[in-house]
Amino acid sequence: MLKKHHYNVVIVGGGISGTALLYTLSKYTNIKDIALFEKYDDLSTLNSNAKSNSQTLHCGDIETNYTLEKAKITNKTASMLENYGLLYGYEDKYMFKIPKMALGVGDEEVKFIKDRFEEFKDEFPYMEYWDKEKLLKIEPALLKGRDEDENIAAMGTDKRWSAVNFGEISKTFVKNAKDENNNIEVHLSKEVQKIEKIGDKFELTVNGKHYYADYVVVNAGAHSLLLAHRMGHGLDYSCLPVGGSFYYSKIQSLKSKVYTIQNPKLPFAAIHGDPDIIKGNISRFGPTAIVLPKLERYHHAHFLDFIETLAPSKEVIEVFYDLMRDEDIREYAIKNFLYEVPGIRKKFFAKEIQKIVPSMSEDDIEFAEGIGGLRPQVIDKKTKKLFLGEAKIKTGEGIVFNMTPSPGATSCLGNAYSDAELIAKHLNITFDIRKFNKDLLDKDN
Repeated sequence: MLKKHHYNVVIVGGGISGTALLYTLSKYTNIKDIALFEKYDDLSTLNSNAKSNSQTLHCGDIETNYTLEKAKITNKTASMLENYGLLYGYEDKYMFKIPKMALGVGDEEVKFIKDRFEEFKDEFPYMEYWDKEKLLKIEPALLKGRDEDENIAAMGTDKRWSAVNFGEISKTFVKNAKDENNNIEVHLSKEVQKIEKIGDKFELTVNGKHYYADYVVVNAGAHSLLLAHRMGHGLDYSCLPVGGSFYYSKIQSLKSKVYTIQNPKLPFAAIHGDPDIIKGNISRFGPTAIVLPKLERYHHAHFLDFIETLAPSKEVIEVFYDLMRDEDIREYAIKNFLYEVPGIRKKFFAKEIQKIVPSMSEDDIEFAEGIGGLRPQVIDKKTKKLFLGEAKIKTGEGIVFNMTPSPGATSCLGNAYSDAELIAKHLNITFDIRKFNKDLLDKDN
C-alpha cells in the first residue's frame, strides 16, 4: 500500500532546470504523479531570474572558451529551447533576436577571431565575419572614441534568438506541464531539508512533513551538492560559489550582445555588454566573478552550508594553490575583487567596459545593486581541477543531483532529456523520444 503524499517522481528546485524537467516528463512520458518542491514563494527567484543571469541563449557560436565539439553540443540544447519558444509563440515575448558577436580588439585577438570563424563557419553557417567597416554600421558605439589605428573585428549574427527571459520561460514550463497532466503538484514555500532512501523509495522531509517518491531529481543549484553530500553522494566534488555582479550604463550605448574573448584558463564568463531585456534595453555590462562564502547571492549567508559543500581538504587546497600561483588568474581574481569595492569599483570597471565602448567613462556607469547571481562552480577532487560546465551525479539508485553553472539555463531541456531517459529506464515507463525530437530538435531555427 502506497504512503500518503507518494509520487512517481519528485523534482527539487523550481528554477529553469527543474521546471524544464517537469514539462518534459508531463508532455513526453506516461508518468502520472509528479511533484515539484520550491523553497521560495515563486518560481525562478534565484539564478534563473532575469536579474541574475546574462539573459543569453548560449549557442557556442560566440563563446570563445568553447571547443568546436562543445559548441556543437551546446548548440543542440540551445536549439531545443528556441524551438520550444516557437512551438508556443514566445518569440518577441520571452525570447528576442538581438544581434550578438564575439569581439576581438588588437591584432592578436583579431587573428583569433578570423581563425575561429574559419573553424566554426561550417557548423554555424549563419555566422558572419564583421570587419571594422561592418561594425561601424552594426554597432557604432564600438568605434566611437576608439583609436583609428586600433584593429577590431568580430564574428556575429542577427539571425538567432539570442536573448531569453529564462525566469518567465520556467513559468511557462509549469503552465504547459499542467495542461498536459492534471496530476502535477507544484509546492511553493516548501524547502526539502532531508532526503533518505528507504528500501526502493525515497523519503523527503519538507518543512517537517514527509513525502515519498520512486525517483528524485535535485535541481537546486549549489544546494544540490549539499543534499548529495548529506546522502553520501558526490563526495569527490566540492562547490566553489562564484558571484557575478553587473553595471548599468547611464547612457544608451549598445544594441547588440557584445562578448569579449575569454581567458582559456578560466571557466567564468568574459565581460560582455548588451541591452537588458527587462530594463527597457538599458545597456548592462558584466558579469564580475568573485568567490563568496554563501550558497545564494542575496539571501542569508548559510556559511555552515557553504563550508559543508566546499568540503575543505588537501585536494581543495591544492586546487586553490594551483589557481593562485598562475599570474593571469591571480590578476583576474584581484581585479574582480576591486570591481565589488564601493568607492573605487566604478573607476576600475570602466576600464573593462572601454574595451567594448571606448567612449564610456566612469561617470557614465553605475553599479547595479541587487543584480547578479551566484554559480556553483564545481571542484573535482580526483583531477584537482575546476569542473568546466554542468556537473551531474548519477547514483544509479533512483536519485540524480544536478549542478548547473553556465550554460545551465540554455541546456535546461537537454538536461531534462538526459534525466528523463534515466527515469524512464529506472521506472520502466515510456519516454516518447520521437515526439520530443520532432517538437524540439527536428526544426530549422
